[in-house]
Amino acid sequence: MDKNFFNQIRILDGGMGQELLAKGLISKGTLWSASANLDKKFHDLVIDLHLSYINSGADVIVTNTFSARRIRLIQNKVNEHFKYINEQACVLAIKAKSKSKKDILIAGSLPSQRDTYVEDKRETNEIEKDFLDQAIIISPYIDFFYLDVLSSGKELDIASNVAAKLNRPILAGIHLKKNCLLPSGETITEVVKKYKNENWLGLIGACISPEIVEKSIDELSEMNLPFGFKANLWEIDEPGPQQTFNNAKHDEIGTNPNVAFGKRDKYSAELFYKFSQKIIKKGATILGGCCETIPDHIREISKLK
Repeated sequence: MDKNFFNQIRILDGGMGQELLAKGLISKGTLWSASANLDKKFHDLVIDLHLSYINSGADVIVTNTFSARRIRLIQNKVNEHFKYINEQACVLAIKAKSKSKKDILIAGSLPSQRDTYVEDKRETNEIEKDFLDQAIIISPYIDFFYLDVLSSGKELDIASNVAAKLNRPILAGIHLKKNCLLPSGETITEVVKKYKNENWLGLIGACISPEIVEKSIDELSEMNLPFGFKANLWEIDEPGPQQTFNNAKHDEIGTNPNVAFGKRDKYSAELFYKFSQKIIKKGATILGGCCETIPDHIREISKLK
């Protein structure tokens, strides 16, 4: 693909897991959005949501593989379906693109391989194996990997190298705390200086609040990379990993994350537009949403192209 793709304003899609739940997904255990890939009766729901984002102006849709990491499947006793769950996410994204008849790109979500929002402190070979196992399945179906809400430079480096082995570029998505540091304690600058390579298409703040986007955007703008955000609309600035709020067993209905994190019902699409407009003035070219953003938010910011 064109390595300069993000040099002009591009619109990424919005939240998947939360919007699937809002549209009727019944999630078991801690599978969250991956439940929709496993259960065929929810496949059309995934396709329709991808289509809604495409028709709202998204230039890129992201595969529904965020919760399809191996550890989550093991915890929910469906690890034998690891290949199927990841593959179906990609197939459903391709079906949505085909139905849309639009020339959009598909990004493969490659998430943290343990818990979300916290650093993975395991040995390098363990992390690499998990990234590679998931990436090999996703790679044939996508244009690039979106390193989805990673929490340390080490994870970014390992995932980027895995993607390079599969001849796929990456969009680096880093999670940031209120102090604008990664959960590992590293600064944006430290991570980029140490790990950036020619395989990086751009860098975004991933699943962070609009307020943290605004606090971190000046540093992001100094990295000599296309930059931007996939902002969430949780009520709290620092969400925690799944086990902090959801103890559902594999055969029980899981707890909706917004029970713990809240959601900003009054953060309208128009407010999201005004926020995005401010960030564009800082030079950002990559705009999108994460948890609790919906197609209306993406439709509004697509007017900024």
